[in-house]
Amino acid sequence: MRYRPRLANGKLVSLPWPIAMYRVLNPTVWPLEDTASRWDIFVERALLVFSFLTFLQHHAVDLNYLLDNLNDMDIMLTGMPTYLILVEIQIRGFQLARHKAAFKRVLQKFYAEIYVPQATESNTYARIQRQMLGTRINSIMYIMALLNFFLVPIQNIIYHRREMLYKQLYPFDNTQLRFYIPLIGTNIFVGIIITTMLFGELNVLGEILMHMNARYGQLGEHLRMTAKHLLAANTVDKGRIARQYRQALVQILRRNVELNNFGAQVEAQFSFRIFILFAFSAALLCALSFKSYTNPSANFTYIVWFVAKFLELLAFGMLGSILYKTTDELGLMYYTSGWEQIVYHSSNVRENVLLMKMLTLAIEINSQPFFLTGLKYFRVTLVAVVKIIQGAFSYFTFLVSLR
Repeated sequence: MRYRPRLANGKLVSLPWPIAMYRVLNPTVWPLEDTASRWDIFVERALLVFSFLTFLQHHAVDLNYLLDNLNDMDIMLTGMPTYLILVEIQIRGFQLARHKAAFKRVLQKFYAEIYVPQATESNTYARIQRQMLGTRINSIMYIMALLNFFLVPIQNIIYHRREMLYKQLYPFDNTQLRFYIPLIGTNIFVGIIITTMLFGELNVLGEILMHMNARYGQLGEHLRMTAKHLLAANTVDKGRIARQYRQALVQILRRNVELNNFGAQVEAQFSFRIFILFAFSAALLCALSFKSYTNPSANFTYIVWFVAKFLELLAFGMLGSILYKTTDELGLMYYTSGWEQIVYHSSNVRENVLLMKMLTLAIEINSQPFFLTGLKYFRVTLVAVVKIIQGAFSYFTFLVSLR
């Protein structure tokens, strides 16, 4: 039984449709429930071994196709995108498969402590869903790209052919029916694993980042409301107002530190896979744009795939930039939270000093904004995405000049 996220009260979470598809269709990376039976564990491990061997088999025949067509750049680049994405997901997917337990702990903590429920905070939840619109569109584009590949078996029936979904070269006659049927089945299996991994992890990470962003924003709102409430009281207790505000500040600061610690867990869980994703993106965009440019009518699948990859990078950059901007302003949020009015109305000098020291600590803790990185090599923001796109365009113009 695969893990189903729950809130702190034990209620099941209604997952967005891309994450629900990721959970159901990608058994190699999605973790099991804590109560999974031995049979569930055996099936999961068997599927993981089967997936690993299938990816290795595809790796061999895809690479064989590229090596056989080294002298023809046009033909070679037809198979290059599928080979690059195969290698990328082979690294990302099986790295995640090795760290399923840590991934599940991140999900459990997220849904129990960070997640903004729709039932209790509908406005904030609706704002998060609007921010996630780009990832949903990206999911649709990836599904469209996969469906275009899945048209090949239909075309095979119509035109009496036995082509594979991807550009592959086998060391034997794979058109024999006894070989072709299981091989086309593995093509479909690999396509589903790759596509669900591509949009599934983006949506999982996007949900985590945007709910964290909302929680960070609520820190300032709660602090300002506390100051407003204390100052709006009919009779301001000048001897206790600074202490009451400081106590509220301590609670908010503890929540701030908890969010920071959770962010460190997210960074540790996703940093390597983000590095691999960005490392392959420039070459993949270059190959896809080249095939789309040279023969757009015959390479519609590559055009859809290019748009999907482009939107994926933009979504990563946008989500990372939103959270970066919010956490970069946390120090200013504490400074502009109304503390000066509290000190002005307070008659307790000692509490005033303690309050200002606590504010200094809060500003110091948030002197560095939170940002995801790719193994500390780059920050996941729109700036990094623009650099990747510029690199891909440079490679593209170079290939066009060679053609």
